[in-house]
Amino acid sequence: MKIGLAASNIWKSYNGNQVLKNCSFSFNDDGVYVLTGSNGCGKSTFFRICALIELPDRGDISYFSDGEIMQKNLELKRRITLLLPKVGVFNTTVFKNIAYGLTIRGIKRAESEERINKVLEFVQLGHKINQNALTLSSGETQRLGIARALVIEPEILFLDEPTASIDQKNTEIIEDIILKMKNYHKATVIMTTHDMQQARRLAGYLLVMNEGQISAA
Repeated sequence: MKIGLAASNIWKSYNGNQVLKNCSFSFNDDGVYVLTGSNGCGKSTFFRICALIELPDRGDISYFSDGEIMQKNLELKRRITLLLPKVGVFNTTVFKNIAYGLTIRGIKRAESEERINKVLEFVQLGHKINQNALTLSSGETQRLGIARALVIEPEILFLDEPTASIDQKNTEIIEDIILKMKNYHKATVIMTTHDMQQARRLAGYLLVMNEGQISAA
């Protein structure tokens, strides 16, 4: 069954600065949720907590399937993926960069190649398959990060400021990719942006973070 996510009464502070304040929200549907708000309002902190990378001071993140709460184990972490604004790549080909996540999951070579070719075409990098990933532009590197996330077929994909510091052409390509993600495979996409116009262009569900809490726009 498809997994859902509920954040309940999340509190988080750093050095006495309260970032999240009794923050709650549930993500239950396929589609694109866009969380917007000013820089420093807590969007990225909320993402790291939801992706089980960071612990809240108080509150709880629950993943559930068919009404049952799932244990926060390795299997769950393989069903969710967080893509950060700065994508790290290995000093090898684009193909091998994307293959890594499939290899550690034990996916057979024939299936891996099929998935990789499909996802590279989806992010418009098929012609770069044998190029060293370190030679890609910043926008192409971000698209490589998206491909690497999508190829493992996560059920929930977190995109933290996916077009930050990216040129206009690649921003438009990435926005188009995000809009097509629901048809690519049945994933819930949850992304942050401080650009309200971008949020309105992409969101199936538009959310705003203000004073450490999330509300529907």
